Amino acid sequence: QVQLVESGGGLVQAGGSLRLSCSASGRTFSTYFMGWFRQTPGTEREFVAAITRSGSSTYYADSMKGRFTISRDNAKNTVYLQMNSLKPEDTAVYYCAGRTGYSTYYSRRDVYTYWGQGTQVTVSS
Repeated sequence: QVQLVESGGGLVQAGGSLRLSCSASGRTFSTYFMGWFRQTPGTEREFVAAITRSGSSTYYADSMKGRFTISRDNAKNTVYLQMNSLKPEDTAVYYCAGRTGYSTYYSRRDVYTYWGQGTQVTVSS
């Protein structure tokens, strides 16, 4: 069982930056394919970014490309989401998620086994 805990959310002005962190329990973090999703009230949880176990490959939703960067530090059991040039429409609860091994369906919520509790990001205009 893996427990994921997000941190780093908060209030930021449009154009600003935030870095989210997701810390994982256990000693097998390096075997997990990790992703970030976000959700606003009344909407479905949407894919943001994903990263392979080694960190050698990353994947992004089109609207986040060039602004968001996912990375990981397996020695620290942590995955990060660096968010730059934030817009009010980026306001959401951000969740990290994990699964064992790669999936070509990495943008789908249902392929992830483990989820964090979420961290709120609010971008003011």
